[in-house]
Amino acid sequence: MDQTLIFAPMGALALLTFLVLGLIPLRRIPAVMRGRLERDDFALGESAKVPADVSIVNRGYMNLLEAPLLFYVICLMSLYANRVGQPFLVTAWIYVGLRFGHSAVHLTYNNVLHRLTLFGVSNVALMALWVMFFARVG
Repeated sequence: MDQTLIFAPMGALALLTFLVLGLIPLRRIPAVMRGRLERDDFALGESAKVPADVSIVNRGYMNLLEAPLLFYVICLMSLYANRVGQPFLVTAWIYVGLRFGHSAVHLTYNNVLHRLTLFGVSNVALMALWVMFFARVG
């Protein structure tokens, strides 16, 4: 199997991260321009005055920099060890799909139960990648 196929789900997750990053100024700038906030409300990150509809995008971005770090690491480890097989690749895509779903829920209607379910199942997929690596499966 072509080991470099693992770059596709890695790139897809990076794309999602950049898309969410791009939403941050799209929420912050209009809030400042409409007088809802001052520029200084972002001087040290986000002040307590920043409303949820503005701060949620920043939180979504931070989410994409936390657990997904373990995804990138295990993908690179698997590539280096020549262990990217079909089960590993499918599980990687499942993880990425679940992260897209999690972000979509988080940044739209934000139902906590839906978001938690997607987050939990995505972490099971992430753990499965690590197990596959160390069990030499996939």
